[in-house]
Amino acid sequence: MSNPYSNIFRIAATKLRPLLFILSLIVLYRGHQQPGGGFIGGLMAASAYILYALAFNSAEARRKLPLSTSALLGTGLAVILVSGLLSVLAGEPFMTGMWTTLHLPFGQELHLGTPVLFDAGVYLAVIGVLLTIMFDIIDIE
Repeated sequence: MSNPYSNIFRIAATKLRPLLFILSLIVLYRGHQQPGGGFIGGLMAASAYILYALAFNSAEARRKLPLSTSALLGTGLAVILVSGLLSVLAGEPFMTGMWTTLHLPFGQELHLGTPVLFDAGVYLAVIGVLLTIMFDIIDIE
């Protein structure tokens, strides 16, 4: 079946995909301090690929993904589990927040913790689940 959408829609989807993906990473990063986080960031990233799939097809959108949708989901769940087990390995209760500071050049510091790791896992899992569902719906046509 030929695609009913115009070339303008295809060009827009091609140009918006990386922009939406970068914005999703920003929302993911700022999520533990302000509104946002893994869930909203994952929705934004998935929407970039859904838009691309609507403009072209789901097979083409799958080719643009760095991992398969099931690998994204599995990796996300593994990251979530690891974020909770790190505290157990340190002798704390499961899912206790743990923090570390990385000293960057020019005197800057980056504070990282297991909540950020948990959000990254949620981000990947949401992308995997949503794209699995939406690609299957798009393929029904």
